[in-house]
Amino acid sequence: MSEITEKDLPANLKPLWLKALTAVQSANHGYAITLLQSVMTESPGFVDGRKLLRKCALQLTGGAKKKSGLFGIQAGGMGVMKLQSQAKKDPVATLALIEKELEKDPLNDQVNELLFDLCVKSGMFETAAFALETIRRGKPENAKLMHKLAGFYLERDQPQAAAEVYNDIIKHHPTDGAAIKGAKDAAARASMQKQRWDENADMRSLMRDASQFEELEKASRTGLTREQLEERRDRTIEKYNADPNHLATVKDLAGLYEQLEDWQHAHTFYQWAHTLSNGDVALATKASAMHDRAMEAELKSLEAAVAADPSNQELQAQLDSRRSERRAEQVQEAQRRVDQNPTDPQLRFELGSALYHAGDFSSAIPHLQQATRNPHIRTKVLLLLGRTFKAKGMFDLSIKQLSDALADLHAMDNVKKEVLFEKGLIHEEMGDRTAALDCFKQIYEVDYGYRDVAKRVESSYTS
Repeated sequence: MSEITEKDLPANLKPLWLKALTAVQSANHGYAITLLQSVMTESPGFVDGRKLLRKCALQLTGGAKKKSGLFGIQAGGMGVMKLQSQAKKDPVATLALIEKELEKDPLNDQVNELLFDLCVKSGMFETAAFALETIRRGKPENAKLMHKLAGFYLERDQPQAAAEVYNDIIKHHPTDGAAIKGAKDAAARASMQKQRWDENADMRSLMRDASQFEELEKASRTGLTREQLEERRDRTIEKYNADPNHLATVKDLAGLYEQLEDWQHAHTFYQWAHTLSNGDVALATKASAMHDRAMEAELKSLEAAVAADPSNQELQAQLDSRRSERRAEQVQEAQRRVDQNPTDPQLRFELGSALYHAGDFSSAIPHLQQATRNPHIRTKVLLLLGRTFKAKGMFDLSIKQLSDALADLHAMDNVKKEVLFEKGLIHEEMGDRTAALDCFKQIYEVDYGYRDVAKRVESSYTS
């Protein structure tokens, strides 16, 4: 079974796909799922459709569900054993049944593993990888499936991807010897692979058929040098000037500007492509993302100018004004999204974060409190909530949020270090030197170079 992209969708399914994109944009995830299930039943090889379907399911369910019943059979569902039996009889039809199960529990490890196995047998390798990447993002502690994913990447000659999976395993299982060895071996293979590519960088001279090279070049734009990208941009501009209303040309030009990190021009052409497409939601999203990057680039440019000329009051005033405008824009956009879907914890977190950075701490608190309902972002929400209470001088409540966050963290990763460090700073402000040192020492024991914990800890023994 072949995998397809949006342009390969049958004509009768494209309207459903566009409606689904529109539904997602308006945060109507339930309706989007209904539409996407119809699309995937007829075109099971449509990778982007499956990815969007999973994203919608995660939004509605909030993540993993607890297993219930024998062999993971849940009320109203087929259960993994029945799906496995069905897969032997009709693999293609089983894909649709799998999606129905994942609609209710998108992070079900057994069902995702079955999807992986079916797709590997069917030659749908991108979909297979996506099945286990879903578990990697939602349940990274599942060492069995992470080893399976890493092995799959190695078989597909993707050692860099395998090394990244092995490193994720080590984060959750520091003593996993197979993962430690796998990470080293995969990294070595990735290094050798990169060296081969570097040695053969001039692919044009190694190919007898120049047209074959051109096809490869088109299929792998990320491998182009900046000079090659600029040449392609200039050729595309000529095509655009000949017909400014040709949608494919406008999209290509927008993409080239994006790769060149010319965010302002990328925003302009994605916006024009959105107009020509009669409202393609994906293009609207792209245009919005490019606008955000353009604004961030402008801020960085102003910050660099101020750093180079700190006595320039006019530049400083311009930077302060732009920062204020940017924060107001972010609050406005986040509020608009929450108004469209007030029950989405992720959107509540984004609004709370925007309000926090705008200095409106009191308004941020209720949104952050609602965002704690999503277990996948709970830790970072509690960290920001702790900082929000700290900004209001409510240190006891800040400590409570950070303590709750630490209760959910086990491995001493960067997140736990950040929470501990913040908690230590607050204890210091409260005058509780002992509690502060306890936080700093926990970091010191595993990461001597983290921020200034070494100085803080060691100075306590000499004072």
